Amino acid sequence: MRAMARSHDSVTDGTAAGKRAEKAKSQVMAAIGGLVDEGKAEWNHTATGDIELRLLSGEVFVLGEVSVTRVA
Repeated sequence: MRAMARSHDSVTDGTAAGKRAEKAKSQVMAAIGGLVDEGKAEWNHTATGDIELRLLSGEVFVLGEVSVTRVA
């Protein structure tokens, strides 16, 4: 369940700022993937195509294309 493929079209626009944003997003997703690999979190795709992240401590987040929203 480690791999979560995402479309990056809306973030990567070819500009320097777009490239920095894509690099930052990649680093965040790698860190979250590390939590999943360590068994500290689980993630699943929602019906809308976003990623729902559930931490073992109980917090729930929705990882949107360019945002993270805590829902519980």
